[in-house]
Amino acid sequence: MQSELYFNPFQSFLLRHRSAFVLVMGFGGALLLGMLLWNLSGGMQVVAPPAVVEMSPTQNDAELAEPAQPAQPAEGVEPVEPVEQAVVDATLSPVFTAEVRHWESQILAWAAEYDLDPNLVATVIQIESCGNPQAVSSAGASGLFQVMPFHFAQGEDMLDPETHALRGLSYLVQSLGITDGHVGMALAGYNGGHTAAQGSWESWHQETRRYYRWGTGIYNDIQSGLTDSPTLHDWLAAGGASLCQQAAGQLAYLGDRSQ
Repeated sequence: MQSELYFNPFQSFLLRHRSAFVLVMGFGGALLLGMLLWNLSGGMQVVAPPAVVEMSPTQNDAELAEPAQPAQPAEGVEPVEPVEQAVVDATLSPVFTAEVRHWESQILAWAAEYDLDPNLVATVIQIESCGNPQAVSSAGASGLFQVMPFHFAQGEDMLDPETHALRGLSYLVQSLGITDGHVGMALAGYNGGHTAAQGSWESWHQETRRYYRWGTGIYNDIQSGLTDSPTLHDWLAAGGASLCQQAAGQLAYLGDRSQ
């Protein structure tokens, strides 16, 4: 004989609609959990961590003394026409800065030795080192003419002015030979190598273009008979003045040591 069961309407309803009940309870639970999490984080702003700023390495004096990299002159973008080296003269133009003219007697002697215009020799010194015999660039070039180490023979003093002139001016003479005496192209070759001396404006790096413009500009000002070079003033304003300040300090230091 079966026992009589107590009839429960609510239980009966749940049994008939248990799938819908589970769904409703699940949705409600998820809603309650979401509200709880929102309350825990309410009023709080998510702050992104500060961006990491990479600091550029501090430039040392040698990097600040980097020659031949001032900004390109504002006027025009086309190179000036290459000029031929002037007849060798035994005088030095007054346009050069005092730091370069400090080497006047040596410049005249070097120009005579290598059959060069002393003003061309001085132009190279001006834009390379502004007369600082101890200048060293970040690329490793050194001295008055900023010659790279691989141009020196083993055991040579790379900062000795006479040795430095030998290596720097020998290379300049080679560039002039390649370019049939065209100063602008020879200066491009001095900066960018003999390949640049045989190249063109379009094939040169930006540094070689700047070097060409500054060098030919200063040299043309001198050949025009000017006693004050506008191009040289532009070069100083574009960064050359800092180079010359370092040269002045170095020459004063060397002068004090020699006394």
